[in-house]
Amino acid sequence: MNLNAINNVYFIGIGGIGMSALARYFMANGKRVSGYDKTSSDITESLQGLGFEIHFNDDMTEVSEEFLNQENTLIVYTPAIPNNHTELNYFKNNGFKVYKRSQVLGEITKQSTCLAVAGTHGKTTTTSILGHLLSECKVAVTAFLGGISENYNSNLILKGTEVTVVEADEFDRSFLTLSPDLACITSMDADHLDIYGDAAELTKTFKAFSECIKPNGKLFVKNGLPLNGITYGIDDDSDYTAKNIRITNGSYVFDVQTPNGLYKDFQFNLPGRHNLSNAIIALAMAAEYGCPHNQLAKALASYKGVKRRFTYQIKTNDLVFIDDYAHHPEEINAVHQAVREMYSDKKVLAIFQPHLYSRTRDFVDGFAESLSKFDEILLLDIYPARELPIEGVTSQWLLDKIENPNKKLISKSAIVDEIKASNAQVVLTIGAGDIGVEVKRIKNAFSVAS
Repeated sequence: MNLNAINNVYFIGIGGIGMSALARYFMANGKRVSGYDKTSSDITESLQGLGFEIHFNDDMTEVSEEFLNQENTLIVYTPAIPNNHTELNYFKNNGFKVYKRSQVLGEITKQSTCLAVAGTHGKTTTTSILGHLLSECKVAVTAFLGGISENYNSNLILKGTEVTVVEADEFDRSFLTLSPDLACITSMDADHLDIYGDAAELTKTFKAFSECIKPNGKLFVKNGLPLNGITYGIDDDSDYTAKNIRITNGSYVFDVQTPNGLYKDFQFNLPGRHNLSNAIIALAMAAEYGCPHNQLAKALASYKGVKRRFTYQIKTNDLVFIDDYAHHPEEINAVHQAVREMYSDKKVLAIFQPHLYSRTRDFVDGFAESLSKFDEILLLDIYPARELPIEGVTSQWLLDKIENPNKKLISKSAIVDEIKASNAQVVLTIGAGDIGVEVKRIKNAFSVAS
């Protein structure tokens, strides 16, 4: 894969969060970029506003002629694209250079120092913190993010080519295409069992990823994971750990214990111990790369977060509305911990849209347990994404398992009315499907009311 010989890059699934970051990267590097996606979205509209050619029909007649030259066109696709996709099969069958997104990302990272963030939870937030820290410390960094950074209003930080920061995605074993210089593993909870079959196979693959690190590279692991490396944690005996944690004006203030000493009074503005843990590992990787602690402290205090990661939509005395991407029981537990820590005396309503039939089936008891902790629960139908229905796997099945009488299965159209009927002071929308599309409507309904 000689990226210098490529003039045109065509994306199949260009609206995906990881795909769109890669598309932005190639356009910034002078390539002609175009693509297909199934439906229009905020991401595709943003790309079109920058001049990207995008269409929404799986039809070769809509592909511009420039992209039909096999010699200088690269085809990039996401594993979420079905095998019977007309365009994908045309390019595969007609001699084009066709690669998965992860393979292209792996090629890009070979040209720089690679810092990779792996784990079943926390990748996007950790990657965006790390990219921001390096950028603010004047490192020439390119960071590919799995979400839209509030600091940069983008999923791409483009400040140079000395360092590349990437999410090392375990889905489809994509992260095995990387050869990082520094890498971390934030968590290895069972997930993607439709790919791995069981938790043991997932753990085995994370171990294989740890072996992809370059010979003189460094692995960072959350304290307690069954891997050897530089450890990090919160208020424990890790190599890097947060100490003397307190909350001041809604922000964490803490000291950082490192192998080189104790550094005091770091400030971090995101709620939740899970986010504080993400900040610690980002600090550890940036410090090991060579960033000075005084610059890191200033950079961390200016970090604003990632859209749909505990994102405040409304924050008034009467109503707090938060939107979060959580789609695994452990992630929902983290959201619950954060909201209870910040709003211990308020009633909390959680609106959850399960993501994937297989994930709902595999973790139904965990979902029921985590959702039961909220004061009131509204459940939407399962968002299928790439899957067909599985018999017996429904939101009603999940609802029946939730041990909380204040629960209801609703349609998306009823969300606003149900919130109005509740006396909750804190409202959460949770999920990785299209529940995020409802956020603007909810916000508008209650912003006008307030």
